[in-house]
Amino acid sequence: MCVKRKTKKAAVIFKCVIQNLLLGLVCFTPAFAQRPDPVKWSLSLEPPSAAPGSKILAKLTAKIDSGYHIYSLSTPAGPIPTTLIVQDNPAVAKSEIYQPRPHVAFDPNFKINAETFENEVVFLLAIGIARDAPAGPTDLGIQARYQACTGTQCLLPVRKTATAQLTIDVSAGIASAAIPAEYTLFGQKTPSGGTPVAPPATPASAGQAGKDVQGVGAFMLIAFGFGLASVFTPCVFPMIPITVSYFLKGQAGSRSQGIFQAILFSGGIIVLFSAMGLITTAILGPFGTVQLGANPWVSAFIALVFLIFGMSMLGAFAITIPSSVLTKANQASGRGGVLGPLLMGLTFSLSAFACVGPFVGTLLAGAVSSGGWKPLAGMVAFASGLALPFFGLALFPSFLGKLPKSGEWMMRVKMVLGFVILAAMLKYVSNVDAILGWNLLTRERFLALWIILFALPGLYLLGLLRLEGIRSEEEVGVPRLLMGTAFLAFALSLVPGMLGGRLGELDAYVPLASESAGLPQGAASMPWMKNQYQEALERGRKENKLIFLSFTGYACTNCHWMKSNMFPRPEIAEALGNYILVELYTDGTDQASEANQKILSEKFSTIAIPFYAIVDAGGKEIGRFAGLTRDSAEFLAFLRSGAAKPEPRMD
Repeated sequence: MCVKRKTKKAAVIFKCVIQNLLLGLVCFTPAFAQRPDPVKWSLSLEPPSAAPGSKILAKLTAKIDSGYHIYSLSTPAGPIPTTLIVQDNPAVAKSEIYQPRPHVAFDPNFKINAETFENEVVFLLAIGIARDAPAGPTDLGIQARYQACTGTQCLLPVRKTATAQLTIDVSAGIASAAIPAEYTLFGQKTPSGGTPVAPPATPASAGQAGKDVQGVGAFMLIAFGFGLASVFTPCVFPMIPITVSYFLKGQAGSRSQGIFQAILFSGGIIVLFSAMGLITTAILGPFGTVQLGANPWVSAFIALVFLIFGMSMLGAFAITIPSSVLTKANQASGRGGVLGPLLMGLTFSLSAFACVGPFVGTLLAGAVSSGGWKPLAGMVAFASGLALPFFGLALFPSFLGKLPKSGEWMMRVKMVLGFVILAAMLKYVSNVDAILGWNLLTRERFLALWIILFALPGLYLLGLLRLEGIRSEEEVGVPRLLMGTAFLAFALSLVPGMLGGRLGELDAYVPLASESAGLPQGAASMPWMKNQYQEALERGRKENKLIFLSFTGYACTNCHWMKSNMFPRPEIAEALGNYILVELYTDGTDQASEANQKILSEKFSTIAIPFYAIVDAGGKEIGRFAGLTRDSAEFLAFLRSGAAKPEPRMD
């Protein structure tokens, strides 16, 4: 509902955000961190009333949801350690912080031995009351900055403040705080209020940590590679001589001026593409962004764009930016100074978009399915990869003469990309089909079309399919032979998938097989319930069994991979057989998906899928597992953890 309502205002918001790009970044950033907090803080004082000059004990208690942990004050760099700050108060002269012995174990998120606390932890602060503290009640506040993590993912760092009332009473007598032996002094607070009593958190995790940081890094590397690959598309490569000729005109300036202009030119490219990622995230927010990748209308729009680009590259028609727009932008870019190189970069971006669009569409579609900063980070990385070669050429225009000339080889790249883009289009068509429940593009039909679309460029490169770019009398060279053979081999490798065979990693991107399609033993044969949470709890009470919840999505590639590659493994299928199995889809357009979203966000404090949980017949959580894993031993340990718990109660 949120996505649809905001989409109606997209045009107005788009213009506003473009005009206030940096301001928008500041304004929308707080929305990214809005998610349920698994840690609850409370503060109590012993004694609650004390005379000036006393030393009281403040007990700061953190109750941590099952499956989560926070890090100690002294945990090694990597995770964000807990930091405590006593807020400014004229009644406080000094303070000391004590923490209990933390649990030390290997942290899979950061690949280090980390100090953590689970379930509940009580920090003690010895608070020295100022001798000139004014009599009467005062609110004593302690701010905690911390990061909550599971074994597989981390939430963004959070600041929370707990308060308690302290009464300064001369007649109460001088109090003295007693620290238990199992507590250790960590640091001291100076008389100047507001100074941290623990060292500030390390900047090693600027966003989500652990797996999320590694995932963003890998994603940005792929995006950067996409940007570099885009340079060799038919719309971008011919821009090289135009771009370099512009900078050749400005060689009269100093070396520093040349570098400055090259930076401005590259900045124009990066700003345009990065703004796309920022606007997408800012308009829709975190939950809307996560849902965008599964929205059937968004998938349909992307499929339409891919169809247009694919047919254009195959020569059906040409896509061009209106010449009047390019002429005006180019005239403005010729003014020189700061504005000239920047507008030249924007002109280049407009001209290149006809071929870069499919890369950007794929990148954004993958980024928005994960949410957070990924769209912006991906666009920055993509634009940087696209701009890097032109930055170098802007510095050294003489390299232009050493580049291969655009010719027939470029036409071949264009034709092959046309087929590949049409194949990518089918992925988004299958998303629409699955989410809306049409069941028209089945696994068999999808793979049949993919086999044809990947076989055609192979036949084309081998000279067996006559299209523009290859002359009939031209001999097949070794590069063409190898590339054509690779396309044909890939197409043939898809044939077993039509007969019920598994396709490994590709199963994440093709429709799931129906139960009658001969799926491997242990997958389709499992008695899954669909969108029946309450019915599953009722069945659990009757059969005295635990329930395995699979929060999944029709368009979720990682979910498809888990169901096709992890669940059918013999040891996993055997362990799943001990549970009542329920699939809860969260990306549909029906009321069931909305109800499942609510369960996922309110009960389990997350919006990401895939997400797996084991609950008893009363709905009480026994265990959880977030995200995709290729480690069957890790997932099996999670499944067996439920079997080790006490049997569910019969109500």
